[in-house]
Amino acid sequence: MLRRRALAACTATVAVGVLALAGLTGTASADPSPRVPAAGADRLSPGLLKAVQRDLGLTADQATERIGNESRATAVAAVLRRSLGTGFAGARVSGDEAELTVATTDAADTGRIAEAGARPVVVDHSLAELTSAKAALDRVALRRAPKDVPAWYVDVATNRVVVQAGRGAAADTFLAAAGVARELVTITQSTGEPRTFTDLRGGDAYYMNGSGRCSIGFPVRRGTQGGFVSAGHCGTPGVSTSGYNQQAQGSFQGSTFPGRDYSWVAANTNWTPRPLVNGYGNGDVTVTGSTEALEGSSVCRSGSTTGWHCGTVQQRNSSVTYQEGTVSGVTRTNVCAEPGDSGGSFISGSQAQGVTSGGTGNCSQGGTTYFQPVNPALQAYGLTLVTSGTPTDPPTGPTDPPTDPGGSWAVGTLYNAGDRVTYGGVTYRCLQAHTALTGWEPPNVPALWERA
Repeated sequence: MLRRRALAACTATVAVGVLALAGLTGTASADPSPRVPAAGADRLSPGLLKAVQRDLGLTADQATERIGNESRATAVAAVLRRSLGTGFAGARVSGDEAELTVATTDAADTGRIAEAGARPVVVDHSLAELTSAKAALDRVALRRAPKDVPAWYVDVATNRVVVQAGRGAAADTFLAAAGVARELVTITQSTGEPRTFTDLRGGDAYYMNGSGRCSIGFPVRRGTQGGFVSAGHCGTPGVSTSGYNQQAQGSFQGSTFPGRDYSWVAANTNWTPRPLVNGYGNGDVTVTGSTEALEGSSVCRSGSTTGWHCGTVQQRNSSVTYQEGTVSGVTRTNVCAEPGDSGGSFISGSQAQGVTSGGTGNCSQGGTTYFQPVNPALQAYGLTLVTSGTPTDPPTGPTDPPTDPGGSWAVGTLYNAGDRVTYGGVTYRCLQAHTALTGWEPPNVPALWERA
């Protein structure tokens, strides 16, 4: 945590630019053409590109190409995940050109992956098996945080659950309590002590009860009420907030910590949610959605203490133990952060990823930082991410909907880009992640839905 008070499986490596999506076969639900475009230079924030170049050691052309490849790889991985079914063992990108690696445990899938231009290699454990083992560790940690075990996560690259521990005996005790087989686990030594980074544009500072400082994650709406998501450890329901200018802003409406690390703040009408992340002198970054980036993808963080810093996604579905307790479901990165950055934005390209939770190290020497994914926070509180093209307010009423439209679309459901629904006998494809509200029926909001 970074809270500042009073400022105090089978492996396939593919070049995603030439991947033949149309050649995939598999489950009937798999969409062979997910149509997730590469992020072109004309659509990327100059500040984000500059930070990616600086922190990943890339030229401008390399940074643009990498982000575009990561965008395409995410779409390809989603199709392969559905196609491979229970044998799927994870996906990640690697290298300056973001080559995609997908894993499966079933040798019979090698031909299917090869049709997509991949070179298959069989691995031992499915992603579901590893995730189940990690969930068993999480259940033990929720009852009592393990001593000398600061973090654990599923590592797709090694096809194992990695448990970091100060002492090997502590890790063995933890595994035994959870009933997790040793063959699924790699134990690494770590003496780090993760902490939170606490200290309506993403990355801007805000203050809790006029004292502690955190950073805004992403502006959101709940119906007509505007606000933002941030870290759960920044405040509890009822705590008032003031903005970066110390003017009255709003109050916490919901907060979860530990266990998870997210919250949402409702702002007064003097604050207008914008689909932007503070570039701290490099130009604001426009948010267009919240599609999860693959492991290995570039990711940047905006925070009110250290500004812009970038790195890569290391492992998703990680667990980390802070002094206050264990937080699960966070994403581990090699991006640095410091006190006051807590709650701030993590973004990949133009896609919102999550809010800063905590970690180790600093931005002088480097470190590890965890973020709470944004989509679970949106779902938990029934929020809609404010994105470019999203209506700033829901329509006052539907536009001539069928009397009994029927179909699978439902108010209160979190939809992700690419999801399909039926409404009034017509099939629609979701364009941007959002939570459905009355008045946002698919035929009424072309910014969110298109006919499939």
